[in-house]
Parts: sequence; structure tokens; C-alpha cells
Amino acid sequence: MITLSSSHRSHSTVVTLRGPDGAPLADADVMVRQVRHAFAFGNIGFDFVDLAAAQVGIAADGPHVFGGADRESAERLVELWLDVFNTATLPFYWAGFEPAEGRPDTERLLAAARWFRERGVSLKGHPLVWHTLAPGWLRDRPDDEVESVVRARVRREVGAFAGLIDTWDAINEVVIMPVFDNEERQNAVTRLCRRIGRIPTVRLAFEEARGVGAGVRLVLNDFDMSTAYECLIEGVLEAGIQVDAIGLQSHMHQGYWGEERTWATLERFARYGLPLQMTETTLLSGDLMPPEIEDLNDFQPSSWPSTPEGEERQADEVVRHYRTLLAHPAVEAVNYWGITDRGAWLGAPAGLVRADGTPKPAYDALRALVKDEWWLSPTPMRTDGAGRITVEGWWGDYAVDSGASTATFALERDTPLVQATLA
Repeated sequence: MITLSSSHRSHSTVVTLRGPDGAPLADADVMVRQVRHAFAFGNIGFDFVDLAAAQVGIAADGPHVFGGADRESAERLVELWLDVFNTATLPFYWAGFEPAEGRPDTERLLAAARWFRERGVSLKGHPLVWHTLAPGWLRDRPDDEVESVVRARVRREVGAFAGLIDTWDAINEVVIMPVFDNEERQNAVTRLCRRIGRIPTVRLAFEEARGVGAGVRLVLNDFDMSTAYECLIEGVLEAGIQVDAIGLQSHMHQGYWGEERTWATLERFARYGLPLQMTETTLLSGDLMPPEIEDLNDFQPSSWPSTPEGEERQADEVVRHYRTLLAHPAVEAVNYWGITDRGAWLGAPAGLVRADGTPKPAYDALRALVKDEWWLSPTPMRTDGAGRITVEGWWGDYAVDSGASTATFALERDTPLVQATLA
């Protein structure tokens, strides 16, 4: 039996408040409120790319690789998204980002990145190197040219989004990369990885990104939770490649993993001493995918509706899954893969919001965790004679209001004393 507790993510701190003149704010009534979680509660931001671009006069340029809501639907989702999530993943799938060589979708994605940052949202780019959705125009290039183009692609994206995107999935699904043999999806990246090997391909992605983006965090990401991924990680680390976090995908289209399996998976990958990011999480609110399906892409029925029974199950599983993940100290981020069923991956009812824009029970349940149970609502307090208050809450950013003045501070691990000045 696993005992789940996320108490290690909260902290009690003594805050000394000072007025604009620097003197302690003694015996004063104040209001303390949480502003942001330090933990990365993420979701994909794909649905808002066209909306953000349109607001600065950039028109949509046709269908995109992994869909999402149209602009009108996206407008109705903004408040729901921002009320729960503080981290967005933006799409850099090469085939869609640069369908014609030399014409990358940089400006539209820059508009989306700025739109999110203006709303206080942190950003992650996904992915820099991936064999699936490699551009067709690269397929027939000589091997040495392929490597040069891949390197240039990594440098270009990290450099163009410096100061906006601070985390990247540097390379995606390397375990299968050199042996990916679907004839319809032959691509130059698979050929490159087969020629130079998995670890040199990882090195290529990480070192090119690191060389351009000082301070960016780079993630090694995979769906393969077998020992093959463990062996890859061990080889990458032994080769001296600096990995900032290990990415674990958990598309649970065939059913919830359960607490025991999830915890065991986290324990296996936490042993490397690196933070863990649950990069792609889904739970269904409709019929589950048959268990005999090996590649999730092979199951795409013409209709896959959300059902009342499935929605209740999804809500229960979302809460159980997030409680398990947040109980493990190695987990630093959870990225749910889709706010809405509209345009969801594989057409599955995996969103937290129905295609018509109404929240499912899972949305309400997750919001209750993130913004109620794990959140400090506005709380009245009174300072003592030395201007001190004691604040207990989840790690994150806080504000203290006194009349028309506000002070801000961060509640962090092992920070017993904080000074904050009203302005």
C-alpha cells in the first residue's frame, strides 16, 4: 500500500512586512493570497496558437499537424485553461512547422509564445528532434547534409525563442528512433539515428540546443517505459550529456495505470537523481482502447464519444493520478495532453472539456485540487509588533495586500524567513 502525501511541497515561512518607508508594518490587517504555483501544472497550448496570432494580425496558414480548437472555440477556452494551468507546451513538429524548406512557422509561434507569457504562463517547446513528422523535403538528402540540417534546425528554434521558451523536449522517443520502420513514414531522422546511433543523436540535440540557449532546460522524452529507456538514460548520462529532466509519457488510452504501477514507474526513473516530468498525460472519458492494440496510432475509430459513465471514471482517475504524481518528490511537472476533445489526439475523448466547450467533471476535479486544496485563497492576517506574519502554503508566488499597497514574495523550500516591502 502506497501512502500518498504531498506535504513536502508546502512550507511555513515567517514574512516580515515593511512599508514603503522601510519601517516594519506593525499591528496591521493584511490580506495574503497565492498568485502562482511553483509546480508546473501544464497543458498543451496548441488550441490558442491561431487565436494569439490573429490578435497581432497573423492569419492562420492552413491545417496544422495536431489539431485543436478553431479560433471561436479557443476564445471560450481561454478562461478555463488559465484558471488551472501555468505552463504551456507549444508545437514544433517539424513537418508542420516547416512544410516548405526555409519557411518556418516562426512568427505565428512567437505570437503564441508572447501571448502566453503576457498571461504569466511558462513555456515548453516540443520537440526539437523527432523522427515522426520529420519534413518530407529532408527525406532524400545525403546523410551528412541531413545531420547539418537537423543541427541547424535545433539552433534556429532555440535561438529564435530565447527569453520566451525556457524548456524544450530536446529529443523525443529515441528508443524506437533508429528502428522505426513504418513504410509510410520513412524519414531522414530515423536514417540519421540508425547511422550514428542513439546516444550520438541525443548528444547532437542537447549540445546544439545548449550551445545557443544559455539557461534553457532540456528534457529527454519517451513513451517507452521499459528497461530499454533505462538503458538509454544510463548510456546518455555515462556519455557525459547534461540532461536537465527525464520526460515520461503516460497516454492512458487503454486504461488508468493505477497507483501501484505509476509509483513503481516513478521510482525506477527517479533513481538517476534527475527531476521527472510527466510530459504527455491523458485519461479517457469514453470507451477505452482495446488492450491488444500495440501502437496507439493504429486505433482511430470514426466516432469516439465521451460518455456520462466515462466522465465520472475520468474524474476519479485524474484525481488519483495527480495525487500520486504530486506525492513523489522527483516529479516537477505534469503536462495534460489537451484541454478539449475538439481536435484531441487520435480523436479520443481525452480532454478535460467537451467538444462543445463545457467542462467535464474531470476539469472541475482537477481545478479543485490545483486552485482549492493545493492553493492558499485570500486569507486575512494581522502582523505582530515587528511586522511579521506566518504564511503556510504550497511553494509558489504570493502577494500581501494592505490598503492600496501590495508586497510580493516567494514561498520556497527551506526558506524560514522572508522580507517583503509594500509598494
